[in-house]
Amino acid sequence: MPPKNEPKERRCIVTRRTRITEDLLRFALAPDGSVVPDLKARLPGRGVWVTADRASVAEAEKKRLFGRAFKAEAHVEPGLADRVERLIETAALSSLSMARKAGSIVTGFAKVEAAIGKEALTALVIAADAADDGARKMMAALRRRFGDTGTPPVIRVFGSDQLGLALGRANVIHAALLEARASEAVVRRVRDLTRYRDGADRTEDEIGSPQAAPQD
Repeated sequence: MPPKNEPKERRCIVTRRTRITEDLLRFALAPDGSVVPDLKARLPGRGVWVTADRASVAEAEKKRLFGRAFKAEAHVEPGLADRVERLIETAALSSLSMARKAGSIVTGFAKVEAAIGKEALTALVIAADAADDGARKMMAALRRRFGDTGTPPVIRVFGSDQLGLALGRANVIHAALLEARASEAVVRRVRDLTRYRDGADRTEDEIGSPQAAPQD
């Protein structure tokens, strides 16, 4: 008998490769025959699985693989890959909101810089449209604290307007995720998003790495 906590595996309908379900996206067939993204893998009925990257979802749509996999008429609304990306992005931003409610996120340049110097950090968040000078100062603070190894990941995938909406304040440029379960959830969701955009075979340390921000 396999171990109780052994990861579940499913086969991608595009690549035909077997992967753990964490590396796949589930799609369900609605009663009206439409294909529905099931990111939480909770919808009833039979599901099919696609490698969790944009190219695979687009290929499944283009080659009409959903109908073949479901062995039924399956209607795919045009732009499925875009819709899935929006859902994953929304989940990542929602996790930031949850971290704020849990009290595990600090915002504002001075407060973030202070947190880098003394707090246990899960990740640093820098807005994608942040000025290079501010980003360099944050990276310098990280290097002073952690050196060149063991540096917490840097998340730089959201604009300041998106961060502001998620965190309930205007013009958020810098934020620090303090060590907590809610912060770990943010990192997981952001990894899901960057993996979907850039390819499912990226390694853990490549996602949100400090090199994403300007260096001195």
